[in-house]
Amino acid sequence: MEIGSGVARFQDHVHKQQQELFRTLARDGQTPKYLMISCADSRVVPELITQANPGDLFVCRNAGNIVPPFAVKNGGVSSTVEFGVMALGVTEIIVCGHSDCGAMKGMFNAEALDAMPNVKAWLAHSEPAFEVVKECYGHLDKDGQVAALTQENVAIQLVHLQNHPSVAAGLAAGRLQLHGWVFDIESGKIKALDHKGSFQDFVAGPDMPIAVPRRARRGSAASVEAA
Repeated sequence: MEIGSGVARFQDHVHKQQQELFRTLARDGQTPKYLMISCADSRVVPELITQANPGDLFVCRNAGNIVPPFAVKNGGVSSTVEFGVMALGVTEIIVCGHSDCGAMKGMFNAEALDAMPNVKAWLAHSEPAFEVVKECYGHLDKDGQVAALTQENVAIQLVHLQNHPSVAAGLAAGRLQLHGWVFDIESGKIKALDHKGSFQDFVAGPDMPIAVPRRARRGSAASVEAA
């Protein structure tokens, strides 16, 4: 691929064919329904996987599709989540892992990460998932353990995500729900985490697996006063 040719092709053809869409986005701004947190792997393209148009997805990509636990210290992922939920009003958040993930493979080769201290520190956010794999998936071969870690990592990042104040409030108010996906590069298929903690085949529609469904507030003002 030659990137300059791609830009020229976009400007001369793609943008012109969707000129009205871009004109509307420029005039009215963005109102995405979905925030997708995916890996930065070049083979994983959220807009392509979901066939989304410009303006449909608010996207955050990083090595290992990680969501650090909430902290006052600023961070790009935390800021993206906060802005997406509070300023843009997204109602669905998807954490999307994928097959053959270099970040997940790196967890099994700690020595190789010594030369990349920033990567090693970043992947520490996946350590709880790695401990789960060591405890529960020791019977699998190396490839099986990497696949298990990919799923467990998505699950643990959803736990981290729920501790972000904006997400906790959105869930409690019933205006937000969370999804956990694992995308298989070769087949194009997706496994989705359901609310019982199992990964199921992705099926579009009302029966689509949802990791953390919308839920009503925990109590009304009256019940709080009575308590």
